[in-house]
Amino acid sequence: MVDTGGPPILWHIMKTYSHYGFRRFVLCVGYKGHMIKDHFVNHRSRMNDVTLRFQGDREIEFHPAVEDEDWEISFAETGSATATGARIARVAQYLDAPRFVLTYGDGIAAVDISAVHKSHLVSGKLGTLTGVHPGGCYGEMALRGDDVTEFNEKQSQTGYVNGGLLLRARVHRPAHESVRHRPDARACDVAAPRPRRSWRVYRHEGFWMAMDTYRG
Repeated sequence: MVDTGGPPILWHIMKTYSHYGFRRFVLCVGYKGHMIKDHFVNHRSRMNDVTLRFQGDREIEFHPAVEDEDWEISFAETGSATATGARIARVAQYLDAPRFVLTYGDGIAAVDISAVHKSHLVSGKLGTLTGVHPGGCYGEMALRGDDVTEFNEKQSQTGYVNGGLLLRARVHRPAHESVRHRPDARACDVAAPRPRRSWRVYRHEGFWMAMDTYRG
């Protein structure tokens, strides 16, 4: 929710998806999720002129000086300590399309999401993730062609790392229920299914920048 040029970084990420035709969003909220809800619930009043009439039913009139986004947002309480894979399982009820695109929400990139989608359809894999070349210390992926064979955490990388934009087949309801009630559900990572070769990589050579943790 850090402001970048006015709106928070989350809004900029969603605008990128909107550029490629996405308008339905599911936000897996946890830590300070109330701030995310408050921002979007009150988005219209912040972006437009407002007339408030104190008599009667206190009617609020919005003057659309700024066009509103054509978005549908579901805010799902998935817990503050829940890992990424378990979060997706817990929102399976909202994922009613044949496939969905996922991002961690802590970075920005100039990724061609349409190209990622096309690559995914051609591969026939369970999922496609975006491979990037960052600076710093991240978990590196071992590749064989365009298949992901291994994840090596926090090594000094010379190849690609998971850039945080993933496209997967839809999570079905039975999978949602089984993961939700597993004892280790909070430790389930969305980018580490078995077998590993169920992932394909889309190689992104352009701009990518993480915004998760400051490293001095």
